[in-house]
Amino acid sequence: MFDQVREHEYEPVEGLPEKLPEGEFMLWQGRPDGRSIARRVMKTGWFAFYFLVLAAWAFTAGLYDGRGLGASTFSAGALVLFAAVLIGLLEAYAWGVHKTTMYTVTNRRVVMRVGVALPFTLNLPFSKIASANLATGKRGIGDIAMALKADERMSWLMMWPHVRPWRMFRCEPALRCIPEAEKVAGILGKALADYVAGHADEAPRIAVTASGPETPRQRVSGLKTVTAAE
Repeated sequence: MFDQVREHEYEPVEGLPEKLPEGEFMLWQGRPDGRSIARRVMKTGWFAFYFLVLAAWAFTAGLYDGRGLGASTFSAGALVLFAAVLIGLLEAYAWGVHKTTMYTVTNRRVVMRVGVALPFTLNLPFSKIASANLATGKRGIGDIAMALKADERMSWLMMWPHVRPWRMFRCEPALRCIPEAEKVAGILGKALADYVAGHADEAPRIAVTASGPETPRQRVSGLKTVTAAE
């Protein structure tokens, strides 16, 4: 009988496929917020509102057409039941994303262990990153998307939902719905700037831009942060 190996049990360090080489060290590690994944990525709030409107319309239309209170209630109830099942599945998937995902930032790369059904680990060296963008929302939770150099390509479908929304043709891998996103962006921005300072012949000039409904636009250049108007 074969020994059963649990998912990611082989990892020498949680979230990493192997031990970090000499000279490389971890700066930050975390998971996406499951509640935010459900609301911002899976759009559970939008689906709930949509089916609520449909149920109200079905109930009202049924009464108007003379189908009676019972038949109208049944039609609306069927829609509500379908919505509950759908939203439940989306919430379950969001929970799965939270449990199976681990983001890691080191002084040399970003490592993304992702995948609910087919887990895999993506190593993203700083030399392949052209820029990074921070978008923050409520409770300090936000996304950090990383634009790749012009000669780098990545599958949007393979990486979803760990990508910047609507960038299908120029996929930008992203740390989605992470708590204390501004703090993490500062850590990543400094690491990128330090890397560029020591590898000017290998990497382009790096900037981290922060934008969102609750934060001003910021550009990190070197170790200085300059705030610009939107």
